[in-house]
Amino acid sequence: MKQHVIVFLPAHNEEHAIGEVIKQIPRHFHSNVRVSVLVIDDGSTDRTVEVAKHYGADYVYSFTENQGLGAAVRKGLSHSLELGADIGVMLDADNEYPAWQLPELLDPLLRGEADYVMGSRFKGTIDGMRLHRRLGNYCFTFLQSLLLQKWIYDGQSGMRVFSKQAMEHGEIIHDYNYAQVLTLNLVRKGFRVKEVPITYQVRSTGESYIKFKAYVTSVLPAIMKEIMRPVEKVKIDENAHVLARKPIPDFVAEKSQ
Repeated sequence: MKQHVIVFLPAHNEEHAIGEVIKQIPRHFHSNVRVSVLVIDDGSTDRTVEVAKHYGADYVYSFTENQGLGAAVRKGLSHSLELGADIGVMLDADNEYPAWQLPELLDPLLRGEADYVMGSRFKGTIDGMRLHRRLGNYCFTFLQSLLLQKWIYDGQSGMRVFSKQAMEHGEIIHDYNYAQVLTLNLVRKGFRVKEVPITYQVRSTGESYIKFKAYVTSVLPAIMKEIMRPVEKVKIDENAHVLARKPIPDFVAEKSQ
């Protein structure tokens, strides 16, 4: 059965980066996979939407005002389902993450080995990442690992893949950010998580959604709220996205020029 993959990009004033990100997304790496691109425009005041459409975005959903990254990812998940996605991919629009490695992140789902896949910079490359960001990532990821009793390498990754069930059941309980609470929510519900090494490159344009002080004061309370609230285990169809009939190729990531 052909799988419809929707790659959604939360974007706030990313006119200088989003075109390159969309251009690098592989569209035709497997005959049984169809890839579409959805941009969640989080109240941008620049040419983000115009540039995204020019470079081939299939769908655009726009907030009239900036809502925050958590709200943008929540809408990306729900709108992808509305558009008929079998698999959802969240990808930051700032060109820090390797869009060309999409097949490698999809591979565990297409082989039936995972339901939720995170691209891990710390299992791949983190050259150029600022020290304070690196230390902050280590600290929050270590906290997440302790709470889950499961080792996670990159809890703040901006490149993630979701099975249809993970999209349906994943909950993000605050608007500022999504990274920690969503993983806690999905793993506690029984979804199988896997990390795939990716190549990191430093943002060269625009400004990050995330500010350190706001991250600490907003995310820590949300983590505790998430871990304290009860959740129900989900009966997971582990073979929902396995590609039959045709062998799955060994994916090799290659950045286009």
